[in-house]
Amino acid sequence: MNIPSELKYTKDHEWVLIDGDIATIGITDFAQGELGDIVYVEVETVDETLDAEEIFGTVEAVKTVSDLFLPMSGEIIEFNESLEDEPEKVNTDPYGDGWMIKLKCSDLSQVETLLSADDYKALVGV
Repeated sequence: MNIPSELKYTKDHEWVLIDGDIATIGITDFAQGELGDIVYVEVETVDETLDAEEIFGTVEAVKTVSDLFLPMSGEIIEFNESLEDEPEKVNTDPYGDGWMIKLKCSDLSQVETLLSADDYKALVGV
């Protein structure tokens, strides 16, 4: 299982890459493995400002649909539109081409509430 050390994580299995005040967000390798084959990613919150832990979209797999929770507060400024035609990128490259959204963070101190790679490994038992 791949858990890159440079990322932050949530208990809801999202990963976060911070670059200045922009966060790139997706679901973890563990999450995509648990979901199975992903067939659809829906994010209809672009240009909306949401609080941390609000639902920003859903991911649909063959066997289930799961909500996606925002790790930090801010404005969703971009959706990875390539997922509309190729949602399987979330399975094949969850930390690269399978990213889901970019967020303009409104409170960077919220980074402190996220899990480190070691904390996330403990959460998922690896």
